[in-house]
Amino acid sequence: MTKTTCYDTDYLRWLEEQARHLRAGDLERLDREHLSEELDGMSRSERRQLRNRLIVLVLHLLKMQCQPERRSRSWGVTVITQRIDIKLLLKESPSLRPTLAATLGEIYDTARREAAQETGLALNRFPSTCPFTIDQVLDDEYWPAAGEGDFG
Repeated sequence: MTKTTCYDTDYLRWLEEQARHLRAGDLERLDREHLSEELDGMSRSERRQLRNRLIVLVLHLLKMQCQPERRSRSWGVTVITQRIDIKLLLKESPSLRPTLAATLGEIYDTARREAAQETGLALNRFPSTCPFTIDQVLDDEYWPAAGEGDFG
């Protein structure tokens, strides 16, 4: 089977062959084109996972802030779970840490819009810029104060 055919038809077999070639130092047999694409994809996947987890986390912090009377155990569990999973992701990929503040800025509008959609509140009830620092977002002890989010 050629490198491309194996990659296209039996991904698991292709992965095992690439690992075997690497371990053996048989670099000329590596499928460099597909291997580099896969490595790039893995990097994008880690960044995407961080963004998605931050969106869910900030969305729930916003809901807690703007609808304190509707706070639920479920929202709290979601916040805790996302914080844990983000910290695990950062432990496995510490090079993501320097991107945290910028990523928070990038995802905030999405989290804000989703919070408005989920709560049925007007978008202007949520601040136009993120009211949380990245330290607050990841701090296990931080919970938004009731009424902080009344921006309408």
